[in-house]
Amino acid sequence: MSAIATLLQKGGIMMYPLLLTSVFGLAVFIERALFLRRRRIIREDVLSTIDQIQTAEDTDKALFAFKGQDGPFLNIIRTGLEKADRPRAEIKEAIEDKGRQEIRSLERGLVVLETIAGIAPLMGLLGTVIGMIKVFQVISEQGLGQTQALSVGISEALVTTVVGLSIAIPAFIAYNFFTHRTEDLVLEIEKHSAALLDRFHSFQKKS
Repeated sequence: MSAIATLLQKGGIMMYPLLLTSVFGLAVFIERALFLRRRRIIREDVLSTIDQIQTAEDTDKALFAFKGQDGPFLNIIRTGLEKADRPRAEIKEAIEDKGRQEIRSLERGLVVLETIAGIAPLMGLLGTVIGMIKVFQVISEQGLGQTQALSVGISEALVTTVVGLSIAIPAFIAYNFFTHRTEDLVLEIEKHSAALLDRFHSFQKKS
C-alpha cells in the first residue's frame, strides 16, 4: 500500500485517473475472461440436445429442456426451435436477428478496453506535460540550482508516461485477444445454427 501511495505522490494528479482506469480495465478483463469461455457459451448440453432432434416433434422436447435457461448460444437456438414449422427463410431471418442481439453480450466491455488502450497513454502524456511545466516554473523562479525541486517535476513527467503505457499495452493486448475469441465463438454459433436450419429443412421436406 505504501508503494502505491509513493507512486501516486511521485506521479502527481494524473496518477489518480490513471489508477482508476487501471481498475476499470482489470475489472473488465476478469469479467470477459470468465464470460467468454467456450464451454460457457457453446454449452455441451445444448449441443447434445440439438443432436437428439431427429423429428419435428423433438423440437418441443428441446424447448422444454431449455425452459428457464439463458445464454447467447442457447437463446439463438431457442429462437430457431420456436419457429421450426415456419419457412426456412423466416427461420433464418429470426435466427440472424436474435444473433445480432446476442453478439452484443459477447462484445460487451470490449469498447472499454479499446478506450483504455487509447486514453491511458494520452493521460500519461498529459501528466508528462504537467510535470515539465512544473520544471520550467522552478527554473524561472529559482534557477537551475534547485535540483531537488527540479527532480520532483521530472519524476512526475516520467512516472505518468511509464504508468500510462503500462496500462495501455496490456489493455490493447486484452482487447485484441477477446475480440479474436468473440469472432471464433460467433463463427461456431453460426455453424451450429446453420446445421439446425438444415435439420428443420429436412423435416419440412418429409412432411
